[in-house]
Amino acid sequence: MTFPDDRMTTDRYLVAAFYCFNPWEEKTVAKLMEDLDSIGSQHDLMGTVLLALEGVNGTICGPKQGVESLLARLQNELPDGLFEVKLSWSKEQAFRRFKVRLKKEIVTMGIDEVNPLEEVGTYVDPADWNELIDDPDTLVVDTRNDYEVAVGEFQGALNPHTDCFRDFPAWVEQELRPIVEQKAPRRIAMYCTGGIRCEKATSYLLQKGFTDVHHLRGGILRYFEEVPEAESRWNGECFVFDQRVALNHQLLPGVHRLCHACGLPLTPEDMNLESYRPGIQCRHCEDRFSDQDRLRFAERQRQMAQLRDPQTSKEGMFD
Repeated sequence: MTFPDDRMTTDRYLVAAFYCFNPWEEKTVAKLMEDLDSIGSQHDLMGTVLLALEGVNGTICGPKQGVESLLARLQNELPDGLFEVKLSWSKEQAFRRFKVRLKKEIVTMGIDEVNPLEEVGTYVDPADWNELIDDPDTLVVDTRNDYEVAVGEFQGALNPHTDCFRDFPAWVEQELRPIVEQKAPRRIAMYCTGGIRCEKATSYLLQKGFTDVHHLRGGILRYFEEVPEAESRWNGECFVFDQRVALNHQLLPGVHRLCHACGLPLTPEDMNLESYRPGIQCRHCEDRFSDQDRLRFAERQRQMAQLRDPQTSKEGMFD
């Protein structure tokens, strides 16, 4: 595996997003949990690693040597060429803690019969993605959640407006199937952040009788890495599940920030609204929480501000 060195002088932390569908025995998963937890503690890594009998899924952040050590330990248990890894640099730690968790699924769809290890759609390399989605006979489907799509998307893609990946199968039956029956596209092309959700989604579609189903290998992050921005079909930024919030086409943190009350991404315009109170409410959640909740959020925001700057006063934060 090649590790990028171009920004090491200014960006201290390497971020690795990775997954692999791979059948494991329970004893292998148990030993991996122990080893990965030890590597994380030894190298001051932060992030989350999910292990299941179907494979591994995670995003970690830390010193290059630590990230390299954890990935190498995983690769010892995986077939060559099946481990999907996306690497980027960060000036700050992207996570607050380190977790290794045992799960039933490495990405939760909630349907036991779906098995990407047995059946999956056609992988499309980023270099071939533009040609595929430019074809009017291709129906492009975004498999991410609604709040992610709001941050950025491939132009013309269908947005399922889901709150979580568990909602995707119901959307397929209620919305996608009638669209396919009406428009009769020659093929379906799906994408997600790193490739794992669209890979599982293609398995579900094939199981349900859909044909000629494709998905973007490595997801949006691999597309950013390999396709020049001048040739890109992407609009906006890509939401990521860490403190960077969203990445631009250079895989650098973009303009979006998180609302620490509801956890949804905010644009600079959102943060200029009168309804926005840092850490307390935003346009997404101004009617969601009680006054007691907001007092609790305000105290948390005050404590966070003091950690950053002990001289910061409460009045200075919430004017």
